[in-house]
Amino acid sequence: MARTAKKAPSAKTAFEELSRRGPHEVLHGDLSVVGLPGIVCTPRRGLGLPAVAFGHGWLQPPRRYLGLLRHLASWGIVVAAPATQLGAFASHRLFASDLRTALDVCVGVRLGEGEISVDEKRLGVAGHAMGGGCAVLAAAADERIRSVATLAAAETRPSAFEAAAHVRVPGLHLAAGEDLLAPPVSNAVPIARDWAGAVQLRTLRRASHLGFTEGKHWTQLVLHGKPQHATQRATKALLTAYFLSTLAGDRRGDALLTSDVGGAHIDREHSRGVITAA
Repeated sequence: MARTAKKAPSAKTAFEELSRRGPHEVLHGDLSVVGLPGIVCTPRRGLGLPAVAFGHGWLQPPRRYLGLLRHLASWGIVVAAPATQLGAFASHRLFASDLRTALDVCVGVRLGEGEISVDEKRLGVAGHAMGGGCAVLAAAADERIRSVATLAAAETRPSAFEAAAHVRVPGLHLAAGEDLLAPPVSNAVPIARDWAGAVQLRTLRRASHLGFTEGKHWTQLVLHGKPQHATQRATKALLTAYFLSTLAGDRRGDALLTSDVGGAHIDREHSRGVITAA
């Protein structure tokens, strides 16, 4: 009797699965032991793993993204988040360099108890707001980087808009529909429009600028928005599906990446190509 082909999971099923914690036990540590302040989250063990450097938003400490970092690690992805350029006059150029240095650490240092290693051909960058713009700068300057994801990306100096035209790897950009600090039309849209590689722009319609962050912080008194569970859940599912596909060749979330789910609607006008292509 012929075997029945296994049916690929639906977008809804993929969303439900990937928005939950993955199968790996998670370790987290301090990057400062190797000379770069910040947080690193990893699976307990694994060789040749993918790694992502994550950039924080303006004035936001990396711990405000710890849930996202741990979530990605639970799905087998090493994530390093530098705790640099935290002041009001942050240097975008230097922060982009710090993201690249974080990838150097992931590749060059045996993490955990020597049971974790990273494949230098499976590197990505991501970031929120300022960190998203700096992730674009880093990708434009580093040919090792294979995929990019941004959350409410903001323009930078030097320009992330101009840098986007030089990034030929896949890009996933999540914009916040109610963002008053980095409105999509003047930030995420120009980045997606000028992207040289396959790109997808999505808008989380009810998300605010700080909706991607976690916990309480004094900046909620002066910046727009606050942490939003629905925004965080959609972000976890989409970034997990995206980085598993582009960095690990794991296609279980591909249906999610082509569908309007979790309140994250694809902007058909500014999306093109297949972002699941490694």
